[in-house]
Amino acid sequence: MKIRVGVIFGGESVEHEVSIISAIQAMNKMDQEKYEIIPIYITKNNEWYTGAMLRDIETYQDMTLIKKYAKNVVLYYKKGRFVLQNKGFIKRVVQEIDIAFPIVHGTNVEDGILQGYLQSIGIPYVGSNVYASVTGQDKIYMKQIFTSEKLPITKYTWFYDIDYKQDSSKVLEQIHKLKFPVIIKPATLGSSVGIHTAHDDEELQEGITDAIRYDHRIVVEEIVSNLKEVNISVLGNYEVQSVSEIEEVVSSKDFLTYEEKYIGGSKKTGKFNNSKASKGMLSASRIIPAGIDEKLKEEIEDIAIKAFRVIGSSGVCRIDFLIDQKTNKPYINEINSIPGSLAFYLWEPTGKKYTELLDDMINIAVKDYKKRLNKVHSFETNILEGFNAGSKGVKGIKGLKR
Repeated sequence: MKIRVGVIFGGESVEHEVSIISAIQAMNKMDQEKYEIIPIYITKNNEWYTGAMLRDIETYQDMTLIKKYAKNVVLYYKKGRFVLQNKGFIKRVVQEIDIAFPIVHGTNVEDGILQGYLQSIGIPYVGSNVYASVTGQDKIYMKQIFTSEKLPITKYTWFYDIDYKQDSSKVLEQIHKLKFPVIIKPATLGSSVGIHTAHDDEELQEGITDAIRYDHRIVVEEIVSNLKEVNISVLGNYEVQSVSEIEEVVSSKDFLTYEEKYIGGSKKTGKFNNSKASKGMLSASRIIPAGIDEKLKEEIEDIAIKAFRVIGSSGVCRIDFLIDQKTNKPYINEINSIPGSLAFYLWEPTGKKYTELLDDMINIAVKDYKKRLNKVHSFETNILEGFNAGSKGVKGIKGLKR
């Protein structure tokens, strides 16, 4: 009997379309002999839909088709089963799934919110748990943990949007302790959304103004001199980890932009190149393997595994590094708990095909689920049994009923 895998994607996120691309790539590469693949699409206003048509990228060019032909559903636990039930007048079970596979990016989905819901209904799910997802999405939490573990990061500062609006001079004074150029980032976004570089105060203030549109917390970091950007993927959980090949990212900017990662078209004209966008992160320019020596490669692998374990990650993650080519020193940029395209292109050079990578991720999720079941999460005893609330307590309960 095939394992029913509910692939969840989309959501209320600025990385909504990126999630669609990643999910469709993955669904097309899953082992059809082992898995029954059930797409579960979350719209930008948090409506859940399922249907075979959701596996086709062309479906999303006309969103009215989804509302017309796909089934609007909710996912919940029902009598020992995890079911997708329609939201119509006559409610019935549309699909049953055995395991959830979130392939989501950004706030409200990748950041622990979706994982929390899945864990609360008790369904096994692929990838990092709530805590690792929150930390992996929030650049401030991440940096604070890496600092406490003495992992190498660049100098940075952070602030709330209200701090800047009430007293921008104080915030700018703190930022001026860093050396220009700097990079400004919304704390909880990915895919390079809302990110800006600044070489002077004018660019700094312009970057902050835009970043505040996306998040209430902002990070400002020093840019690494003589920069070379490399990425590596880690697969496993807290017990066992393996590393992928390392890629060198090629960008025409100070950082790899959203357009370079996904659009593949002209930023000036706004034209969308669908053939490139459908490739997701494959549309970005990269060199595999990265042009680094063996000593630096081993150092990056070691740091990546430490970062993966200290965050408590599971499944597959991509960890981005910044290298100062003059000193040959690597710095962790960030960890991506659900990377674009699931970073499969970093595993293929090692001999691991995308289908095998997806299979590994599902197997890890099943093992993690079994481990959770073996832990104590509640007590069978009821300390309220036989509790005498007294006359006032009983009256209070009756009052609540009325």
